[in-house]
Amino acid sequence: MSSSRQLTPETLDGLDHAVIAALSAAPELTNKALASRLSVAESTCAYRRRRLRNAGTIGPPRLDLDHAQLGYTLQAVITVYMSSHSREAVDQFLDSMVSTAHVLQVVHLTGRADFMLTVAVRSAEELKNFVLDHITVHPAIRNTETHIVFDSRRGTWIPEAP
Repeated sequence: MSSSRQLTPETLDGLDHAVIAALSAAPELTNKALASRLSVAESTCAYRRRRLRNAGTIGPPRLDLDHAQLGYTLQAVITVYMSSHSREAVDQFLDSMVSTAHVLQVVHLTGRADFMLTVAVRSAEELKNFVLDHITVHPAIRNTETHIVFDSRRGTWIPEAP
C-alpha cells in the first residue's frame, strides 16, 4: 500500500538506488546483511527499505517458482482480441484472469491485440482446455492466438541513480 507521500526520481538519492539494486539482486537480504553490503548502519537500511516499501517503490519479496520442476513444462503466450472494449468488459476479463490457475501474467495492451497472457500448463491438451474453458467463454472475447514459448529469460536491468 502506498503512503500519501510518493517518492519521485528527484527524491531518491544514491543510497535509495543502492538499496534497490542490492534488493533486486538478493531480495532475501536482512537489514543487517544489507547494511554490511552497503557500509551503512542497519537502522539506516531498515528506514530506507520501509520508506521505499511504504511509498510503493518496492514490494515485498516474491517466491520465484520454476514451474517446469513442478510439472508445468509447457508455457504459452496467448494474445486475446476483444469485441467489446467497455471498461466493464476489460475489468471483468482482467479480474477473472489474474485469479485463474495457470496464469503467470496478464498484460493489457494497445495495438491490435488487447491482452497478452502468459500461462504454464502440463500439456498441449491442458493448454487447449485452458483457452476453451477460461478465455473464449467470456462474451467480449472475439479471438485468441496461442504461441508456445521455446525459451525465456528475465532481464536484469535496474535503473541507475540520475
